[in-house]
Amino acid sequence: MRRKVKNRSTIARSLWRLLSGGLIYLWLTFMALCALLPLMWMFSSSLRIPGESFELPPSFFPTSWRWDNWLAVLHSPLINYPLFFVNSVKLAVVITGFQLLLCSCAAFGFARLRFPGRDLLFFAFLATLMVPGQAVVVPRFIIIRNLKLIDSHWALILPSMASAYGVFLLRQFFLTLPGELMDAAKIDGAGFFDIYWRIMLPMIGPGLSALGVFVFLASWNDFFQPMLFLRSWDKLTLPVAIPILQTYMGEGSLAHVLAAITMSILPALGVYLSAQRFIIQGIALTGLKG
Repeated sequence: MRRKVKNRSTIARSLWRLLSGGLIYLWLTFMALCALLPLMWMFSSSLRIPGESFELPPSFFPTSWRWDNWLAVLHSPLINYPLFFVNSVKLAVVITGFQLLLCSCAAFGFARLRFPGRDLLFFAFLATLMVPGQAVVVPRFIIIRNLKLIDSHWALILPSMASAYGVFLLRQFFLTLPGELMDAAKIDGAGFFDIYWRIMLPMIGPGLSALGVFVFLASWNDFFQPMLFLRSWDKLTLPVAIPILQTYMGEGSLAHVLAAITMSILPALGVYLSAQRFIIQGIALTGLKG
C-alpha cells in the first residue's frame, strides 16, 4: 500500500514538473515572439512597395519581395550609405579595442597590485557611475572644442577609450583567478606586465568578450555624441544618417528607411548572437567576489 502511494506521489510530482516546465517554455516562447515580431515586421516592410505598409487590414508578409528597396539605399546618389556604414564600423572597432586594453590594464592594477589608497581610488572611480551622462555633456563639449577636435572622429573616440563599468567588470574576473598563478610567475622572474599580458589576460576571455560586445553595441547605436560633435557629411555614422534618409528619399520612403535600419541592425545582431553565452557568463560572474 505504501509503495502504491509512493508511486502515485512520484508520478504526480513528475507530471507537475512536466506541466510547469511546459508552461514556462510556452511563456518564454510567447515573450520571445513578442520581442521578435517588431523586427520581423521591420524586415518584411523593408521589402514591400512603399505604400503597402499603410494598407488596412495590414498584412504581415509583403505581396511582392522588393529587394530593390535595399539596392536603392545602397546606390542612392544622395545618401552615401556604405560610407556611413564604414564610419560606424571604424568607430565601434577602435573604441572597443581601446576599452578592452585600457580597462583590462586598470582592472588588473585594482585587482592584483597593492599600493596606498587603492581601495579608496577604486571606490572614487566607481562613484563616477552615479553621475548621469547629461551632467558632463557641456564640460565634455568644452574640452573637445578646446582640443580642436570638433568634426573629428577623435571627438568620439577619446571620451570612450575607457569606462568605469568596464574596469569594474574585468576587475571581478581578475579577482576570480587564483593568486598562486601570480606568485608562481613572480618566482620565475616575470614582471607585472608579463603577468598581466601572458598569464592573466588570456584567462579572462569571457569577461573580455562580454565587455567587447557591450562596448561595440553601445558605440554602434550611439546617436547623441555623433550628432553633437560631427558636422561634415562624410564623417556621419548610421544612427545620425538614417533619420536624414527619409528627407532625401521623399514621401513614401518608409520601405527605404526600414531597409536602411535593417541593414544597420544586422552587424550588431550578429555580434550579439555570436557572443551571447559570454554576455550571460560575464553578467553572472560580475559579483562573485568583491
